[in-house]
Amino acid sequence: MKDSATKARLIDWRPAIGSVTLCLVTTLYLLSVTNHSFWSAAYSDFAADHLSFVLFVIGISAISTAIITAFSAKYVTKPFLIFFVLAAAAGSWFTDQFGVIVDKEMIRNAAVSTGAEAGHLITARFVLHMLLTGILPSLLIMWLRIRHRPVLSKLAHNTGVILACLAVFATVGFGDYRAFAGVGRAHRDILERLNPFAPITSTIGFAVSSEEDAHVVAAPLGTDAHRVNTAGLNKPRVTIIVAGETARADDFSLGGYQRKTNPELEKQNVIYFPNTTSCGTATAISIPCMFSIYPRTAYTHRKGLATENLLDVLGHAKVDVSWLDNDTGSYHVTDRVAYASLPQSNDARFCKDGECLDAILLDKVDDWLDHVKGDSVLVLHQLGSHGPAYFARYPDEYRRFVPDCRANDFGSCTAEEITNAYDNTILYTDHVVSTVIDKLKQHSEKVAGAAIYVSDHGESLGENGIYLHGAPYIVAPSQQTHVPFLVWVGEDLAKSAGFEMSCMAKQTDGSRSHDNLFHSVLGLMDVATKVYDPHLDVFAACRRKTDKVASVQR
Repeated sequence: MKDSATKARLIDWRPAIGSVTLCLVTTLYLLSVTNHSFWSAAYSDFAADHLSFVLFVIGISAISTAIITAFSAKYVTKPFLIFFVLAAAAGSWFTDQFGVIVDKEMIRNAAVSTGAEAGHLITARFVLHMLLTGILPSLLIMWLRIRHRPVLSKLAHNTGVILACLAVFATVGFGDYRAFAGVGRAHRDILERLNPFAPITSTIGFAVSSEEDAHVVAAPLGTDAHRVNTAGLNKPRVTIIVAGETARADDFSLGGYQRKTNPELEKQNVIYFPNTTSCGTATAISIPCMFSIYPRTAYTHRKGLATENLLDVLGHAKVDVSWLDNDTGSYHVTDRVAYASLPQSNDARFCKDGECLDAILLDKVDDWLDHVKGDSVLVLHQLGSHGPAYFARYPDEYRRFVPDCRANDFGSCTAEEITNAYDNTILYTDHVVSTVIDKLKQHSEKVAGAAIYVSDHGESLGENGIYLHGAPYIVAPSQQTHVPFLVWVGEDLAKSAGFEMSCMAKQTDGSRSHDNLFHSVLGLMDVATKVYDPHLDVFAACRRKTDKVASVQR
């Protein structure tokens, strides 16, 4: 009896609160504490009309209250409120600290991240943020006693609150529709920072689409592909494609950057295309897109899965294709070709904590070239400049720009230190790509070689308060979409394929994009197929007219 009485007193001591009241308080907390980026962006979007901004705040508050109140039910309220708080706390960290938008494609990119990659984001400040804004409020919700009305009374009361909120939302929306519609058209991402609703919706959308994607079968593409001009060369054609990671063109001295970040490539007689744009702003989009037949404007994740890609077309032409990966995978691009994930080797010469320097790719190239027996393409997928741990992407001998940020947490580094660390990654990528070219030169007696380098996407280094990458393309800053793209063609291959390299050097001013990779590789390898488009082949304009063009006109 004494124990029961003590327990009763402890229960009575815990404050009690009505379920709808707790939902209202939680809504206020979420909107005021975990949505700094959302309100800041919205205020800027409505800068010319402060009254409309006030109405926008009222409308968002009303619809948020309605959504959260819908979970005011016995045995349901606490779990869902805690879920909302934790989700909002995590989402606010990335939106506030890095300026990123947690949309469906960002969730897709996160889903394929390695443990080592994700670990760089789990900093002491992140843990503290989650403790203060997520865990402690969740413990408070757990501690409180919730008063629930009888079932019918609760249903009527909750319905009344929800309908009242919806009425406010509708009144505000229709009352100032013209202003809201105008801002919505000009800023389509206006709701994509709203925590926790936007991240939760994105996660659900990703989960649903992933389940559907699991059953997609790639349709054949370019099955008519065959090699032409084979009689003019007595050794295999070889192209090595270096798929860069997170390199932005703004920091390439080949394109005019004031720092010498490309000292080795400047000596390699490469053709550099300074005005190149990416297909996406995250690896999970850009890698499959750049190897697909679809241009950026037509590409979707589903189309990429449902259609064979460049590597398959090369395979149909009996070109040997291999992929060596030092990143997070090929995103189904290599489903039908030879593939090796090098970080899994845990080679102590290059690897630490589940990640490897890109030198591990170079370590494999000589052996691959030694075993080439016919026309071949090798793809090297870099870890490149992936952040936020830029300092982990280059060895000490390439720590040329100092002081460099030596932490995962940008909050502990100055803007100069972040830029220095990033530029060191570009300097190291310059070495990697230049070394690939040197290796092709060293094997020139056995193969006729070419190299292509193009980054998957760029990176923000704090411009306008934005860091890293992954912004929705429609609002992405140029730093995330402007990427380096260069080619090097050996003398033997240029001669056999009929390329005028002096002509190529004059073709660099036009706009290029990931759309060009598919067709340029086919042209470079002299593969003829109906799916080849010479207008997207960067080499086509500089092929001698007397030579047979590697295409079958569509």
